[in-house]
Amino acid sequence: MSMIQIGVIGVIGAVLAVQLKGGKAEYGIYVCVAAGVILFSFITDRLSIFVDTVREIASYVDLDAGYLSIMMKMIGITYIAEFSSGICKDAGYQTLAGQIEIFAKLTILILGLPVLSALLQTIQEFLS
Repeated sequence: MSMIQIGVIGVIGAVLAVQLKGGKAEYGIYVCVAAGVILFSFITDRLSIFVDTVREIASYVDLDAGYLSIMMKMIGITYIAEFSSGICKDAGYQTLAGQIEIFAKLTILILGLPVLSALLQTIQEFLS
């Protein structure tokens, strides 16, 4: 799907949501969520291309598969958090969106700790 088609889906979803918001606000939110889910499904198609390309690059370079796995998890957490946070913001729940973002940041931080530990061990080996 091209960027123009994705843009059209987004604009149509936003216009419908604004039109429905005047009568019943919850219908506008439903339209926004539906458009978001449709767009997210197209995003996942693009992400699979990205994952395949990164795996191909990793096969050329001697890279630990664990680090690649951690990076993919971080990317997935980022996209899911951004998507769900955006929906909460559109619905008017900024506090809930902020909580989702904080949880995602902490999760990414926790996922990165083994990489930081390995880096510090490598530095310690060079200094010894």
